Amino acid sequence: MLMRAASQTLTEQLYTRFAERIRTRLLAPGARLPSVRQCAQQQGVSPSTVVAAYDQLLAHGLVEARKNRGFYVREMALALVKPTQQAINSIAQEPAHAGFGAQHVPINATALIRGMFHRVSDLPQPGLGVFPPDWLETSFMAAAVRKVTNSWALQSLSLQYGDPAGDASLRQALSHKLAAYNVHATPAQIVTTVGATHALDIVSRTLLRAGDYVMVEEPGWAIEFARLTALGMRILPVPRRADGPDLDVMARYCGLHAPKLFVSVSVFHNPTGYCLSPGSAHRVLQLANAHNFHIVEDDTYSHIAPDHATRLCALDGLQRTIYVGGFSKILAPGWRVGFLAAPPALVEAFIDTKLLATLTTPALLEKALAGCIEQGQLRRHAERIRTRLDQARGRCVQLALAHGCSFATPPAGLFGWVETGVDTDALAQRMLDVGYLLAPGALFHAERQPSTLMRINFATTQDAKFWETFERIRAERCPQFCVNGEVGFSPSGIGP
Repeated sequence: MLMRAASQTLTEQLYTRFAERIRTRLLAPGARLPSVRQCAQQQGVSPSTVVAAYDQLLAHGLVEARKNRGFYVREMALALVKPTQQAINSIAQEPAHAGFGAQHVPINATALIRGMFHRVSDLPQPGLGVFPPDWLETSFMAAAVRKVTNSWALQSLSLQYGDPAGDASLRQALSHKLAAYNVHATPAQIVTTVGATHALDIVSRTLLRAGDYVMVEEPGWAIEFARLTALGMRILPVPRRADGPDLDVMARYCGLHAPKLFVSVSVFHNPTGYCLSPGSAHRVLQLANAHNFHIVEDDTYSHIAPDHATRLCALDGLQRTIYVGGFSKILAPGWRVGFLAAPPALVEAFIDTKLLATLTTPALLEKALAGCIEQGQLRRHAERIRTRLDQARGRCVQLALAHGCSFATPPAGLFGWVETGVDTDALAQRMLDVGYLLAPGALFHAERQPSTLMRINFATTQDAKFWETFERIRAERCPQFCVNGEVGFSPSGIGP
């Protein structure tokens, strides 16, 4: 909240708040700022304070005024050049809007990533996609690194690039690990990467060209939509259902657009938590064979999932499928160790793409990780995380239901797909004011659209304080932003 006794004036505090959100893209280019009266009401200040703050944003080139329409965030490239001073009188003449959701001020995909590096506060963050740091604290990781660095291998690993495909001992360990999922890949079929996102990028850059069509599940991972769009791909959103992707939609896309790739999260899908059924998996593979496209299976959440969960790569035997995994979620986000397992015919092409981007991957960390896998330390650590997550999920679900929310999908995995009853884009901006970064539902669609859903992290939403704050701020909403006029309405009927 703005502090009246602070060293900065209220105007300076408000300007700094908006400027920081714009620079970190928590307010995306093109987002409309609240009207002066609306902002004054939300922040508990006078309209003249808001006018002065908006004037500073204009003067620094961070926003632009559009006549009779309000104030909009500028593209950062344009913001490098200060605009001419614009008349501020138009601000005070904007119509007042009750509540907090009269305009959409979206948080974009990269803002969630930036939030991992530049935390908006010291509070647990419901919108982030990682476990809390204290959950990941271990002694075996440091010991594994010490063992590698104290050995003869240190010099040989540090003074040369190493194997282009990745450390041989890690690829061997990964081959054994995948076999537990019935995904059979030899070490020669595995390529290590700088995290799972890098693996997805290698596949895209190798198999696709700008203008190609790619099928992606919707709702889906916001970063994947943004990444493919940045590469010039044409995204075909496939609705994700409880048993898997909408097969009828996929079939129509195949007939109309001849897509080259389908990207899927089969196990604990983000954000719904759904798992693929065997029947749906077989039909997806039939479509891939009939229409000649590859499938990338992102198994990021494998460490918290049952080994027997249905995986496309297991059924297909890595013929048209490519398996992507990583360890940042379960082990240490800073290690950035991931991998892909591919059909033999594609491996060399993937290695070439990897070499062009990064030359190599960190062999020291890879060898240390191999030891953690081989000695069972990673498996035991994952079991502890799963137990703790199950407990956290139970607490979080009770709190969410008690504060008037419901679940659009059955709670499972790391994330909950929560029905709030209000516009979550606008809600997210108000929650930022009190130090919470949300993941509004609009983020998880290929083409942004208003949504009353939000994704929460079960591990970081066990605190009653968050839910009390959420309920208080949601109560400020306008009636027109409710669903059916009731908080807690759920299209799926799950919850109250």
